[in-house]
Amino acid sequence: MDGWTALAGVVCGLTIATVTAPVGVSGAVFLLPVQLSVFSVPNPAVTPTNLLFNVVAGPGALWRYRTSGALRGALARRLVAGTLPGVVLGAVIRVVALPGPRIFRLLIAAFLLPLGMWLCLRAVVPAKARPSRPAEPSKASLTGLALVVGMVGGIYGIGGGSLLGPVLVGRGMPIARVAPAALAATFATSVVGALSYALLAVISPGDVAPDWQLGLACGVGGLIGGYVGARLQPRLPETALRLLLGALAAGVGILYAVQAVA
Repeated sequence: MDGWTALAGVVCGLTIATVTAPVGVSGAVFLLPVQLSVFSVPNPAVTPTNLLFNVVAGPGALWRYRTSGALRGALARRLVAGTLPGVVLGAVIRVVALPGPRIFRLLIAAFLLPLGMWLCLRAVVPAKARPSRPAEPSKASLTGLALVVGMVGGIYGIGGGSLLGPVLVGRGMPIARVAPAALAATFATSVVGALSYALLAVISPGDVAPDWQLGLACGVGGLIGGYVGARLQPRLPETALRLLLGALAAGVGILYAVQAVA
């Protein structure tokens, strides 16, 4: 990897993490299409490369949330306990059952498009017009949700926080509480997921190991951007951030759906 590619990776990671960290998303969900289309990372190596980005970038936002006191309570522990076994299962499924680029693009579209529409809807619908929901799911619901999200995160290479965040906020939980916990779950599952892919690379043919140089370059940018985004969270309008994230997710989902069926 040349110097310009490394610089591009740093800039991409920094920009994406700055925008997404305030709402509890590491940014890997938006970095993955860039790795596929711009940096031409092969399948399935793009998934562990994305997990590597989360591992390097995650401590930036988490450090800021910890020093501000936002990373407290049992929510993060419950999410991590559910997502860790799920991400291992997802990594195995990704390598064994979903190696083809067409299937992977369909998976991206199926995940991103509804996520983007949901984020946009939650941003524009007035709170009084939304159906009432319990403010907090039960412990069993949190564990079950985290397990499923961890599996999807292991397949997709996102750690799971980009699903947990909008789901929990949609259930009525405050974003200031959800964001740090979702990022903590993303970081923990990304560490386990990256290690799982490293082990699978030893026994599996093809491009299974991560692109270490690109993942580290993007992660360094995400480390800085995540800290900046977490620091800016109290000052940023939540509605505008949700609309931006929703539009990006839906747009990328449509793009990959078109490419998959073309």
